[in-house]
Amino acid sequence: MDKLTLESLRVLLKSNRSYRRFDGSKAISELILRELVGLTCYCSSARNLQPLRYRTVTSAEEREAIFPALKWAGYLSDWDGPAPTERPGAYLVQCLDTNLTANCLCDDGLQLEAITLGAAALGIHGCIIKAFNVQEIISTLHLPEQYKPLYVLALGYPAEKVVLTDTDGTHDADIRYYRTPDSTHVVPKRPAEELIINFKRR
Repeated sequence: MDKLTLESLRVLLKSNRSYRRFDGSKAISELILRELVGLTCYCSSARNLQPLRYRTVTSAEEREAIFPALKWAGYLSDWDGPAPTERPGAYLVQCLDTNLTANCLCDDGLQLEAITLGAAALGIHGCIIKAFNVQEIISTLHLPEQYKPLYVLALGYPAEKVVLTDTDGTHDADIRYYRTPDSTHVVPKRPAEELIINFKRR
């Protein structure tokens, strides 16, 4: 096993951005999705309940059917989402098994990060979507009543450039992502110095 260094982890994390435009000609197989979901077996889980389940969406018919239920970019108010040739090659719908618990606590974010990091290692990127029509997803995918959709993860081979930039470090810095005239997607990030809140004693 190759040694994982702090720098190699940093590089992978920096590459693991939200992508919203993909090469629509490239599908993602069920096998790859199952490999990515398998990574979640090694994630920490609150109370070790492991209550999250995943519905894979790979067929062109199902991908087309759930697309209208999704909202893609809150800060890009004049953009309705990817064009037909730029749509994801697959989706994972993260669901809570409500027969086990009504609250997964921190598990959802931990598992989504594991999946997207694994995808990034394969050259696949995605967009974690919280803004979606829950009932439409349930009915379209015929989800049993016990499974509550929490997030929809769109996955595909990216067809856009995403770059990070530092904010100015102030509390009220503008953190809204935006696109440049050449369609580069720019994501402002607060610098690490702003995240540490240690104060000197008086």
